[in-house]
Amino acid sequence: MRSMPNIASILKAEISRVARKEVRTEIETLKKASAHHRASIAALRRQVEKLEKELRHALRVSARVSPAGEADEGESGPSRRFSATRLAAHREKLGLSAAAYGKLVGVTGQTIYKWEQGRARPRKAQLEGLASVRGLGRREVAEQLNAE
Repeated sequence: MRSMPNIASILKAEISRVARKEVRTEIETLKKASAHHRASIAALRRQVEKLEKELRHALRVSARVSPAGEADEGESGPSRRFSATRLAAHREKLGLSAAAYGKLVGVTGQTIYKWEQGRARPRKAQLEGLASVRGLGRREVAEQLNAE
């Protein structure tokens, strides 16, 4: 009777060994597939980052080109030019802060500073606002600021 439990334990040990071997080979293939997927994901992320960078660059370039392109479309009204130094000089002449001048034009004071420093350019609608303010004197400016 001694051999029965021994055969059962040997059989159980052999089944465990074979099962571990099968699981190990299955896990190896899964590890390889997982590594391949991770590499593919990393490559796709790099590609997306590259495309986003190209898109940002293209948008910046088109933003620089579009104001000139809009003026050539034959829309009614005169084309407006912009000079950062003339804007700063006019604001100084009126004795206004950038915030007050911005309120007249319809933008923030920070935007006025960026225009004066040449870090940004006004859009077509904003150029119209600048042109309307350019024709005002000190009294008219004070009246408009007090009315608001």
